[in-house]
Amino acid sequence: MKVEILKNITSANDAIAAQNQQVLDKHNILALNIMASPGAGKTSLILQTINCLKGKLNISVIEGDVASRIDADKIDKEGIPVVQINVGSACSLEAQMITPALDKLPLDKVNLLFIENVGNLICPAEFALGEHRKVVISSIPEGDDKPAKYPLMFTLADVVIINKIDLLPHLEFDLHNFTKTVKGINPKVKIFQVSCNTGQGIDEWCSWISSQIKK
Repeated sequence: MKVEILKNITSANDAIAAQNQQVLDKHNILALNIMASPGAGKTSLILQTINCLKGKLNISVIEGDVASRIDADKIDKEGIPVVQINVGSACSLEAQMITPALDKLPLDKVNLLFIENVGNLICPAEFALGEHRKVVISSIPEGDDKPAKYPLMFTLADVVIINKIDLLPHLEFDLHNFTKTVKGINPKVKIFQVSCNTGQGIDEWCSWISSQIKK
């Protein structure tokens, strides 16, 4: 019974997500759904990308959080249009939340939209939002076992970003094992090693974004 209910919920969500993507396609906007555990570096990656691509692309952000607008305020300080969505007791953004948020953004002036999802590695994998690419961030302090523990998230990802790579010499993290596990469950995934602290790998990540927009 629970499986059938979940199927009905996700089917309704997928229909709204498809409508959201049609709106984005109409305006030639690339939307990236940024997912990760709390503290992995979602907002930091978005800010680094803004600094890298400012003047080259017009960027907007939808910020999803349980409460507050702390991250949205950081984006706003960069002069980037941002909409805050607080989900309360929900564990993820859903497509129906994105629809009114799109209405609040200057879509005619946007090339790239970041949707920062709520921080966890379970619920966000279940709900499409209308994004074109799913991006999962996994940070060195979290350990190298996350792809094995949360396989659905990594199976659905178009991109996996290993963040805080500058901490690799100081923490136990088997980079080879992590990459092997990710590729084992998702052979086509693109993997980037970055540090939002030092800027390492950000240029390569931004080049990938630019290539996706050209497509």
